[in-house]
Amino acid sequence: MPSSYKRLGEYIQPVAGRNKDLENLPLVGLSITKKFIPSIANTIGTDMSTYRVIERNQFAYGPVTSRNGDKITIALFDDFDKALISQAYIPFEVKDEKELNPEYLMMWFRRPEFDRYARFKSHGSAREIFDWNEMCAVELPIPSIKKQLEIVREYHTIQNRIALNNQLISKLEETAQAIYKEWFVDFEFPDENGKPYKSNGGKMVGCEELEKEIPEGWEVVNLDEMIEVKYGKDYKHLQKGNIPLYGSGGVMGYVDKVLYDQTTILIPRKGSLNNILFLNKPFWSVDTMFYSILKNEYNGCYIYFFLTAMDFNSLNVGSAVPSMTTNYLNNMKIIKPSANVLKKFDKLIRKLFSQIEFKKNQNQKLEELKYLLLAKMTRVESEKEIA
Repeated sequence: MPSSYKRLGEYIQPVAGRNKDLENLPLVGLSITKKFIPSIANTIGTDMSTYRVIERNQFAYGPVTSRNGDKITIALFDDFDKALISQAYIPFEVKDEKELNPEYLMMWFRRPEFDRYARFKSHGSAREIFDWNEMCAVELPIPSIKKQLEIVREYHTIQNRIALNNQLISKLEETAQAIYKEWFVDFEFPDENGKPYKSNGGKMVGCEELEKEIPEGWEVVNLDEMIEVKYGKDYKHLQKGNIPLYGSGGVMGYVDKVLYDQTTILIPRKGSLNNILFLNKPFWSVDTMFYSILKNEYNGCYIYFFLTAMDFNSLNVGSAVPSMTTNYLNNMKIIKPSANVLKKFDKLIRKLFSQIEFKKNQNQKLEELKYLLLAKMTRVESEKEIA
């Protein structure tokens, strides 16, 4: 390590507090996303006096590293003043926050290089352990507290912008869903005078298949009259590129070939069946996904919201692993609105989708900037010395 690095053990100390007074405190655990999360452990009949107490601005980590892949479960606690954690975790704190800022230290722990270091330094046969001595042996640059706080402020600025964008994305998505419900569930789409159709005397007709009334001129059809469902394809022969590769969990990576380059709806065939995706860009999808060819260019947004309103995971259309079938999809009953209404809806929703995509692209760039800031931490002290 560079001479400017300091041994972490000089700045931290273990926390030995136990819940001897049996305080009624929230019980939390750690996730691989390096956050504290509410524990789901069944504590009925458990001696809670043996649990550890953690306080605000203290850390905890899971020393067993062989269970979590490449990630180390470690986090800075700032959710409450106090909480309980399992005896399996090791809590610790910064000795003097005027020398080492806890949030600055947590930034160091978020670096993927720290995860790799901790996994490399873990030892054991049946299970690998990153023990307290190894934690204390970690070396890192510790500039002046002023510089640490400056770096933390930069990080928070990025984080806050990402959080704000996520809030805006959620609002836009809620707006789009509300418009879908208003138009195609409540049938209050704008009539020829721009007024809500049903409440302003729009003619409704009985529909035996749905056992309710629908707007005149609309009909109920099988889903395969509006889209053609196609299987995704194997990707193992592809090279790395810049075309997103989709699986049921979202983007899996990037490849050099395009499977389809028009508006489509991706529908998981196995696994997380509710993760329906709307795409308007070139992509490749794996064979555990369906993609759809629209039989009318204005069908996409409407069918996307129709499918996202379904709870496919509860349908049990597969066996051991939740699975979707073409037969089930093709025979789903769907209201087919008039072409004019579909066109207006598609135009309106695509404007919202465009804003959502813009915010998501912003967040991707902000995540890259955040990573660069974490990487820059290794050069903080050396840059100071050169100056």
